[in-house]
Amino acid sequence: MNPEDRQLLEETFELSRENNKLLKKIHRSANIAQVMQIMYWLIILGITVGAFYFIQPYLEQLLSIYTGVQDGVGKVQDLL
Repeated sequence: MNPEDRQLLEETFELSRENNKLLKKIHRSANIAQVMQIMYWLIILGITVGAFYFIQPYLEQLLSIYTGVQDGVGKVQDLL
C-alpha cells in the first residue's frame, strides 16, 4: 500500500467516525423529541380529564336547573 492510498484510507476512516458521532447525536435527539411529544399529549389529556372532573358537579347542577325549568314551563303550558 503506497502512502497516498494509506492517507486516503485514514481520511476516510476519520470521516466515517465523525459521521457515526453525528448520526448518534441525531438518533438521540429524535428519541428525546419522541418522548417529549408523548409527554405533551399525556399532559394535554390529563388536563382535559382533570378539568372535566372538576367541572362535572357544576354541569350536573346546571343540567338539573335546566330540567327543572323545562318541567316548570310544561306545567305552565298545561295550566293554560
